[in-house]
Amino acid sequence: MYLIEWEFWQMITESEPKRKASKAEMTSSEIRMTNEFYAGDLEEEFNFQPASEKPQTRGPVYAFNENFMEMRCGGSEEKRGLLTLAVLGGIIPVISVTTISAVSFLWIDITDHATRSFITVTLTLIMTLIAATVIYLYAKHGIKLTRLEILTSRHLLIRFNRITQQVHLHRPSYCGGVVTFPWKTTGSTGLYPEDDSLSVGMRLGLIWHPIHTGLPHMEMALLGKQGQGGSELRDEWEFIRRYMEEGPHAVPRPRLSTQLPSPIQAFSAQFEGLGRFFRKSSWLFKLAMLMVWPAFVIIGTAHWASLLLCWRPRWPKVIREAGLPGKPVPSPTTLSDYPPEIQERLLANADRWQLKPGKRPAKKPRKPRTPKARKIPT
Repeated sequence: MYLIEWEFWQMITESEPKRKASKAEMTSSEIRMTNEFYAGDLEEEFNFQPASEKPQTRGPVYAFNENFMEMRCGGSEEKRGLLTLAVLGGIIPVISVTTISAVSFLWIDITDHATRSFITVTLTLIMTLIAATVIYLYAKHGIKLTRLEILTSRHLLIRFNRITQQVHLHRPSYCGGVVTFPWKTTGSTGLYPEDDSLSVGMRLGLIWHPIHTGLPHMEMALLGKQGQGGSELRDEWEFIRRYMEEGPHAVPRPRLSTQLPSPIQAFSAQFEGLGRFFRKSSWLFKLAMLMVWPAFVIIGTAHWASLLLCWRPRWPKVIREAGLPGKPVPSPTTLSDYPPEIQERLLANADRWQLKPGKRPAKKPRKPRTPKARKIPT
């Protein structure tokens, strides 16, 4: 499911009326938080120094060679299947039943003159209106949600090309499209040991800020599987950093995953980030997990159906050939690569990423409360 990427792209291409309406609903503290970005915060995230002594990746990795490494992206892969279940188990049956009923009533009215009456004609009009309304609402509002995991690219991909020193993101156009960035403009969220406790259930995040890319908007990618705490995110970032800086010999060779719609991937995705927690949990919790196994089977099956109903993503030719002898180097993405309407909206939202100079001021320590003097009754 590409829900996070889709929502982020909707935000940075938001029209002016919608942005004014959403801003009017924000509280003063929320508005203050959106304007509290400092240049010092960004400098800390763009750090190419060693972050871990154990570089390793949890995958999935689809390609690994001297030229490039390719990994899976996506911020909500473990939720994939829920939307497919709703569409295949709810929306499609409703559309089918209402459409077939309307066509059946209409066919009877046309072919069987003996049974035609005011009531049958009225029922035909009602069923036709219901079917048309359902189809219209789904076409206008439902299809754009359905394509987040059905009839779209099977996975979001990220490719690290160490020959050209570039990073490529492969996404559908409604999530930002295919973009190219220089490696040295890449920021990471997996850098600091003090954040290890926050990595439970989180993925490694990479960011590209306008101050480095020249674009009017920020880009992001959430890599691989969910973390289980500890230093997993830093280990994965160190794996990527060493591969790009030193080469494939500097990291352990990862186990490659298939891009085919594997049922193993579909069922295992539900348990990403839970392995360590499950091992340390009580027997009562493990028993409860066993009691709800039918739900995991249903969601896993829907996840697999989603993979089957999608196609394997394919890179543009210039990116596929990048790094080969005599082949051109892909140009980094610029504002002119987007359609005029998208350019206008990206520029209208450029102020979201403005940075305040300097470093974030340290929080003032709160003064300890002095206990009130207790009155002694006389």
